[in-house]
Amino acid sequence: MGQILDRSFAERINTKNNQITKISDISQLPPELALEILKKLNATDLCLAACVWQTLANDEILWLGLCKSIWRHASIYKRAHHEGISFRKIYLQLDEGTLRFNAGEGLKYFIENKLLDDTCEEISKFIHNTRKLHSIEKRKLLQERRDVLERLIELQSYENQFLPNALREFFAKLDAPEERNEYLSILIENFSKRFHECNKDLGLSIETIYVLCFSLILLSIDLTSPHVKNKMSKREFIRNTRRAIINETLSDELAGHFYDNIYLIGHVARSTTIAR
Repeated sequence: MGQILDRSFAERINTKNNQITKISDISQLPPELALEILKKLNATDLCLAACVWQTLANDEILWLGLCKSIWRHASIYKRAHHEGISFRKIYLQLDEGTLRFNAGEGLKYFIENKLLDDTCEEISKFIHNTRKLHSIEKRKLLQERRDVLERLIELQSYENQFLPNALREFFAKLDAPEERNEYLSILIENFSKRFHECNKDLGLSIETIYVLCFSLILLSIDLTSPHVKNKMSKREFIRNTRRAIINETLSDELAGHFYDNIYLIGHVARSTTIAR
């Protein structure tokens, strides 16, 4: 009797396990549910999944989503359907182009393979919307293409942002040079114009914003560098900054808030070390 019960129990377990095995096969699931599962995979896993579930794992919507998760804008997107190019192929090409860009080859691969139109607008949008481009290589490109640099800065939004925070965001996207040079001046000049456009109600001129940016950079170095023993006090910063501003008045309160922001949060260009 015990043996019969054991056999019956084992059969029920085996039946249950078989059901679980069948359910775990994604091809047995409704397509909508299977696609939701596949959306969670990265490109490598999705390629592996395509070996088993070829139709589902090669779904164009899945690969378009993967493309746009890294490269939110690319010229090829608007031509892909018309030219019959799969987004799986586009993903692999964009990935290859990114590897080559980060290795110092610039945008050559993207342009030659028609992934990116060689225009200021398209290049600017591509850089603005791409996450994996190496900051140093991006800086090299922008130093050569001033038109792209200017348009890229125009694409940024600093509305209602506190100036030091906006400057941090700016340098997080556009890596600053390691030394104070002409390129840094061009960066700050274009940033000042854009910040002014986004915050005209502040009453600060472009020239004043430009001066404040350099004051904040120098203060950042002073407060964060281990080589500077005698740190600038808030009173000294307020006095020096007010002296540097011509034809406008900066309140002690606002200048004090600038100082506090750098003191509490840190360098406005954390990833770089701009020398005096």
